[in-house]
Amino acid sequence: MEKQVDILIVGAGISGLGTAAHLTKNCPQRQFEIIERRESFGGTWDLFKYPGIRSDSDMSTFGFNFKPWQKSNVLADGASIKGYLSEVVDEFKLKQKIHFKHRVLSANYDSSISKWVVQIEDNNQKQQTWIANFVLGCTGYYNYDQGFQPDFPNQEAFKGQMIHPQHWPENLDYAGKKVVIIGSGATAITLVPAMAKGGAEHVTMLQRSPTYIASIPSVDFVYDKMRKILPEDVAYKLTRARNIGMQRGIYALAQKQPRLLRKLLLKSMEMQLKGKVDMKHFTPTYNPWDQRLCVVPDGDLFKTLRSGKASVETDQIEQFTETGIQLKSGKHLDADIIVSATGLEIQILGGIKATIDGKPLNTSKHMLYQGVMVSDVPNMAMIIGYINASWTLKVDIAADYICRLINYMDKKGYDVVIPQGDATELLEDTVMGSLSSGYIARAIDVMPKQGKHAPWKVTNNYLADRKELKHASFEDDVLKFHKQSSDTSRKPKLVS
Repeated sequence: MEKQVDILIVGAGISGLGTAAHLTKNCPQRQFEIIERRESFGGTWDLFKYPGIRSDSDMSTFGFNFKPWQKSNVLADGASIKGYLSEVVDEFKLKQKIHFKHRVLSANYDSSISKWVVQIEDNNQKQQTWIANFVLGCTGYYNYDQGFQPDFPNQEAFKGQMIHPQHWPENLDYAGKKVVIIGSGATAITLVPAMAKGGAEHVTMLQRSPTYIASIPSVDFVYDKMRKILPEDVAYKLTRARNIGMQRGIYALAQKQPRLLRKLLLKSMEMQLKGKVDMKHFTPTYNPWDQRLCVVPDGDLFKTLRSGKASVETDQIEQFTETGIQLKSGKHLDADIIVSATGLEIQILGGIKATIDGKPLNTSKHMLYQGVMVSDVPNMAMIIGYINASWTLKVDIAADYICRLINYMDKKGYDVVIPQGDATELLEDTVMGSLSSGYIARAIDVMPKQGKHAPWKVTNNYLADRKELKHASFEDDVLKFHKQSSDTSRKPKLVS
């Protein structure tokens, strides 16, 4: 079977649904289809089912710019976010555009026909060939099949249950059980209070090194009051602008005065712990925002630690035992359940094997033009969210830019656009910036690289990007446009 598609969106998570909504609004003349390998939409917010799962960004900026988040809670649980995305799907009539349980096997750009030839396995496990003008990668940057799982010494000896949060067992009974959570990132600090509240006998967070954790209010009382006296959309826009400014301000402070921000964060954590927990467990060796800053609503993690229902250990694993974990300090942690909250396995384009005229596309050898399009690759864009702000902020401005580009091409009669790369611009750093997190370090072989200057430099600065992408000209020395050959009778090259 061969199917003609104008714009192929790969992934029906936040990036894919947001892009589809923007295309519906801004490019009504264009037809698009969405490929989703899972049984439902939502991406992260459909996959992860662990207790307490929630956003780690405030919802006024995590919601799309075209659809206000109309609740006063600052962070939202996974089910609420999935519900919000469901409303987007209904409002923009996207359900009929999504092909569930369809998996992209490979994508080859065939320059003889100026189109992408995409091999797809459908929901009946039969192979189809789709011919697409544009391919938009909206798969995020981690592997949905598996999380990052280190090989712990003597792991097979453990007689209890071993779990990775990415594959949380349905109806897991942890009531009255001892739980050890390995890790100190956003997942771990969410799981600790949730499992303690859910009836675990005791929860221990085992970390190699401490993380900066900021406590924020669970309810935005200012937004609540504004909604009572101002129109809903005005209250939302003001709250969103305030929170964008705060996000940017805190990140800028971390870059310019890291010692000051460190002092403020440490003092805040000390006040939350009230002398009940040793501050050595919350005093990182790195500066704020060298790794992603974690947030907890109403200090729930600190309250749980103060209550004694949970504890934290900063140590290294010597080996697993039948009944838990032996630490290098000599201490033994008893466990019925061990949760390995050890992070994500990074991949780009959902692991698709992409080629150009049969030559493999190694994304780590390319840069991103305007943070959106892959250098030297025709008619392809990908959406990678911010490391220091809400992912959705980037989705909105990137999708809007893509729509402007498509409308420009339609107006000029162009079929192909290629951002022509400059090898002298290529740096070793990835587009993820200067973060030193483990998952960032593991991404070096797949992530596109930074460029020295604009338009190849990814700044992770939403305010600057919003201004640049909104007004960026398409008539520069980088973007090369072509009109498709009138000879469309040539058969595409099928690359296995």
